[in-house]
Amino acid sequence: MALKSGDKIPQVTLKQATAEGPKDVTTAELFGGKKVVLFALPGAFTPTCSTKHLPGFVEKAAELKARGVDSIVCLSVNDAFVMGAWARDQKVGDKVKMVADGGAEFTKAMGLDFDASKFGMGVRSQRYAAIIEDGVIRTLSVEEPMKFEVSTAEAVLKAL
Repeated sequence: MALKSGDKIPQVTLKQATAEGPKDVTTAELFGGKKVVLFALPGAFTPTCSTKHLPGFVEKAAELKARGVDSIVCLSVNDAFVMGAWARDQKVGDKVKMVADGGAEFTKAMGLDFDASKFGMGVRSQRYAAIIEDGVIRTLSVEEPMKFEVSTAEAVLKAL
């Protein structure tokens, strides 16, 4: 069962892609004491993720931050090296924190995993966006399969 508004973010250690390489980052560090927009997607370098989802948040980063967002986090069930390469490819810079949930521990704890084995991808995250304040989910918008509507940067701006 998926977490919902009012629930606390699971406490796990993830990997963040940085210019110096992968580094451990806890969910307490990412979400504690801050207003954060988290968006998760099925995979780096995949079509909708690369042409719409990540680019939308990169493009709207300044608008999101102008509305009181301290940071924007992109999470995928990929490794930190892939997330770093994708960040470079997409020219993310410091606009979005690229976070790897390599073993899907966070994704499973959120209740938002799905089996994409029939696509050759294994366990992946559903596509969603959340507004998190001090580690507590304020809004959570999960996409229906094959849709891209409620987790867009524009939808998050409206929710703020």
